[in-house]
Amino acid sequence: MKTTMRQIVMEGPGKSRVMEVPVPQIGKGELLVRVTLSGICHSELYPWMTAKKGDTLGHESVGIVEKVGEGVEAFRPGDRVTGLGGGAFKEYIVMQAEKTVHVPDCLKDEDAISEPLACMLSAAMKLPIETLGDPVAVVGCGYMGLGMISLFRAMGYGKITAIDKRPEALENALRFGATEVFTPDTIPEEYIMTFDTMGKVDLSRDGDNAPLFAMGCPTVMEFTGTQDGLQLAGDLVRAHGRLGIGGYHNDGPRSINYMLWNFKAITTINCHERRISYEARLCQRCIDLLAGGQWNFKGVTRVYDMEEFDRANEEMAAHTNNYIKGAIRCSTYGNGGF
Repeated sequence: MKTTMRQIVMEGPGKSRVMEVPVPQIGKGELLVRVTLSGICHSELYPWMTAKKGDTLGHESVGIVEKVGEGVEAFRPGDRVTGLGGGAFKEYIVMQAEKTVHVPDCLKDEDAISEPLACMLSAAMKLPIETLGDPVAVVGCGYMGLGMISLFRAMGYGKITAIDKRPEALENALRFGATEVFTPDTIPEEYIMTFDTMGKVDLSRDGDNAPLFAMGCPTVMEFTGTQDGLQLAGDLVRAHGRLGIGGYHNDGPRSINYMLWNFKAITTINCHERRISYEARLCQRCIDLLAGGQWNFKGVTRVYDMEEFDRANEEMAAHTNNYIKGAIRCSTYGNGGF
């Protein structure tokens, strides 16, 4: 077996190179996995833009088991796997067996990158449906937003309103299960609940007759990661509604109109997941749902070579030509469709 491998290493802001580094060693309970594809995550766009020399990125891997460590019984060399950990923009990674799941033959590599799928499922479970057919709105129809739309459809939500600035994103939203789509400037007024749209409210009136409950959306999922997207999502929530915040807001602080949110008595839910063992279990659940046909979601639209990493990030930022999600090809065998 080779002793060195190729890895993407940052040279500085927005500039990377592929270099040779030693193949990592594994210990007890670990797997050496040859990475076939590694997903490009929007959460790492800002770190790529502000990178320092020597920084490494990547955390969405699928690949082939090359070697198993002591005590590993559930995996053997040649198994196709996905899961959490290892750092993925390189040929070989070390994965802990307890955070790794098998990929069935019916799924292609690009459809089995489980880490972002597990993040979506975790977010969806934080916004459980109350009654079959309930309405929901999704602000931001990139890869994560589209995945949420398809999950909400599988969960039994009824009217699914999708909102995005890009017409092609809204076309994708309809394809993944949205029932109606709007750009921010075409949203019907009755969907927006702000001090301007609700007017003067008589707080002595109770029940669904009050304007507080006749405007806005009961459940809103935000997946933009931007200031204006977060503000719009908050404006959409009706009184005593729920706002799920799933966008990765890592490029600076955010300002919100908490006077409005407080007045509407909305519930805000942080839809990120930091319980690693739980997310590892969700990786398995996502693979099961996809393989069983309960969740129909395929979002990777472009695969790049390692030397194209910087261009891949530029195209992720631009989101043009029907870009949904990209992945880096780190080795040449597997069950990929590109």
